[in-house]
Amino acid sequence: MPQSTFRNHVLKTLTPEDFGLLRPSMHHVELAIKARLEIAHQPIEHVYFPETGIASVVAAMTGGRQSEVGIIGRDGMTGVAVVLGQDRSPNETYIQVASNGWCLPVERLRIAIAESQTLRPSLLRYAHAFLIQSSRTALVNGHSKIEERLARWLLMVNDRAEGDIIYLTHEFLATMLGSRRPGVTTALQMLEYRGLVHAKRGEITIVDRTGMIKLTDGAYGEEEQQHFSAGAG
Repeated sequence: MPQSTFRNHVLKTLTPEDFGLLRPSMHHVELAIKARLEIAHQPIEHVYFPETGIASVVAAMTGGRQSEVGIIGRDGMTGVAVVLGQDRSPNETYIQVASNGWCLPVERLRIAIAESQTLRPSLLRYAHAFLIQSSRTALVNGHSKIEERLARWLLMVNDRAEGDIIYLTHEFLATMLGSRRPGVTTALQMLEYRGLVHAKRGEITIVDRTGMIKLTDGAYGEEEQQHFSAGAG
C-alpha cells in the first residue's frame, strides 16, 4: 500500500525514508467507541494514527470530574508524550467516534526515531499543533459560553469527520465539555432552534457550518483552522 493512499496526514507527510522505517511495523486496526488507547499514568505501548473517527484526550480530577483537553482525528496521532521523550501521560485517550487507522508499537517508533534525523522533527510539528489546540481549549473553556464551546467542539469534530453527521450522546458531550448534562442539552437545543444543527438521539447533523462559526464569537478561529492545517500538512 503506497504512502500516497494513506489518509492519516502525519503518515502521509513524512519523508518516504521515514515512512519506510515505520511501515513494516504498522498494522491496520478497527477501534470501537470507548476503546482505550492510553491509560493515565501507565506506560504507553502503542501509537495510533487514525484515518477515520475521533479520539479524545481526557484529563481527570480527584472525585471523577473529567474534561476533554484535545481531540485527535486523521490530522494527527496519539502518543505525543512519547514523541516528547516520555513513556506515559497523566491523561486518558479513548475513542469517541468509531475509528479505523494504523497501530505502531512504541518500541518500534523509538527505534525509528533513533535511526532518523528527520522523523522526530516531523512528529514534533504535530505535537506543537496539538499543544496549541489544548491551550486554546483551556482559554475557551474559561471565557466562552457553553453554546459557543459546544459549537467550537462540533466544528472541530466536523473538520475530522466523514460528512456532517456526528454520532454522540448528550452524556458524552457533557464529559467532553466538562459541563453538566442538562446544560449541554439546553445548549444543543439552542443550536437546533437557530437552525445550525439537527439533533436526535445519539446523532447530531451539522446544518449551517458558517452560522456555527459565527456563533462561536471567535472561539473557533484562525488557531483551530491552523491546527488542522498543521496536522493535515
